Amino acid sequence: MKKKQLRLQIILISIGFSLIFLTYFLPDIIQNKNNFFENKKTKKQDLSVVEQNDSNTVFEKVEYQGLYDFNKKFTVKSEKAKINKDDPNLIYMTNMRVTLHIDKDRKVNIYSDSGTYNKLTYDCYFETNVKATDGETEIFADNLNLLTNVNYIKIFNNVTINNPSGDVIADVVDYDLDTKDFKVSMFNDDVVKVKVFK
Repeated sequence: MKKKQLRLQIILISIGFSLIFLTYFLPDIIQNKNNFFENKKTKKQDLSVVEQNDSNTVFEKVEYQGLYDFNKKFTVKSEKAKINKDDPNLIYMTNMRVTLHIDKDRKVNIYSDSGTYNKLTYDCYFETNVKATDGETEIFADNLNLLTNVNYIKIFNNVTINNPSGDVIADVVDYDLDTKDFKVSMFNDDVVKVKVFK
């Protein structure tokens, strides 16, 4: 008799939990699933394919967003982006722009005529007419590498830095994003040219 009552109680409790789940949780799960797929569809429609062949696909007005250091936002944009089917994580970009949100009051913008963005590692490689600024300091160069596994930006080839405390001309500069310090060097033993204004 007690076993029958226990079974009946377990069945009734199971039915009660099922009804609660079906009434309160299942509609939210279905709605979130539909929203997820609608968002995916919308993002896919935003990318307009300009050109496609057996090895490459070219898109216009591409934008990627993400986080680095767990809580800092970054955005990567380009006028045109080419994806090679052999390596779809590497995006070749034209008129590339990256915005790094260092903290709530400071952001760094980096521009170049061309560059490469790795979707897996978030590494960015800028080439040709590179300009980087945080609103206070301006950096011009031929190349700039923004690597996520280090805390600085590597700038090289014809580097010019315009800073309120002075100007610098060098071959290679490592710019620390947090401290705003520069490590300046030349490819050979030449003297680094620095012009300081007071």
